[in-house]
Amino acid sequence: MERRRLGRSNIEVSVIGFGAWGIGGLTANATSYGATDDSVSRRALEAAFACGITFFDTAPAYGNGHSERLIGDTFANRRGEITIATKGGMRRFDEPPDFSINALHSTLTASLERLRSRYVDLYQLHSPPAAVLNAPNPINDLIDGLRQEGRVRAFGVSVQSPEDGIRAMERFDIDTIQANFSLVDQRAIDCGLMEAAEARDIAIIARTPLCYGLLSGVYDGDTRFAPTDHRSQWPKEQIARWSGAIRRFAASANEGGSQSGAQLALRYCLSFPAVSTTIPGMMCEDEVRENTAAAALGPLSSDELNAMREIYRSQSFFVGAKRLAE
Repeated sequence: MERRRLGRSNIEVSVIGFGAWGIGGLTANATSYGATDDSVSRRALEAAFACGITFFDTAPAYGNGHSERLIGDTFANRRGEITIATKGGMRRFDEPPDFSINALHSTLTASLERLRSRYVDLYQLHSPPAAVLNAPNPINDLIDGLRQEGRVRAFGVSVQSPEDGIRAMERFDIDTIQANFSLVDQRAIDCGLMEAAEARDIAIIARTPLCYGLLSGVYDGDTRFAPTDHRSQWPKEQIARWSGAIRRFAASANEGGSQSGAQLALRYCLSFPAVSTTIPGMMCEDEVRENTAAAALGPLSSDELNAMREIYRSQSFFVGAKRLAE
């Protein structure tokens, strides 16, 4: 699989990464995709590695540490062959975030124990609020210290919104910005984040490229998610708009029916030079194989990208506020 450099770092990552929120399993108050089977999750991780995925993105809040633990156990003997990204500032989804220096240190220490590693390749702030992005704080000193200690190789911010990515680039000495980006969510282009990141040599990690699975073609407006699934909290109209969107975009693709909706959505993200990797959530081996096959299909043409941009501009894909969960 093709690899791209992770911003200004010397780290190269697979262009398709593994979003590991889902495999964390059930967490309180519909903040997950529901219960999982660890044996299925481990097979998915093994299949990802076999298909060329080297980048695994996780966080303490994903399964309250369970996602990290699965990755650590699965790859304990192959640590040097993969790139692990985790996060700090949000320990659990049902607790207030804490971006204090002491909390970031302690959270990283706990993550390293679960990951069975002496270091993390990419450490990211997890959805910091405006107060953290704008107020004076010593996070840049923390970044330098962790790099010098060898506990962190690169640093980034997983932002609440693409607009926050601009502030984060101006505020912190970072290598990456992780932000929502998909066919139905092109705010990273709208607000200038893509252009600014490319100019600064900061990598974009494209999160939610399949819009929580709704661009896969598997769901429709009548889908009902389990109460433990965070998608069950969305309005029916929102699910209908997102799940129905892939047909509109597929009509503008030269490949026609030779690619799945998921593959088209991933190719779209990878058509932008600022994007180093995109991290669809994957729960089983079949999803891994379908998603990784997108990398071999290459980027979309400029005509296709222009057509898809026009579809996005001419449609309203959001119901209400444009804040998406992560």
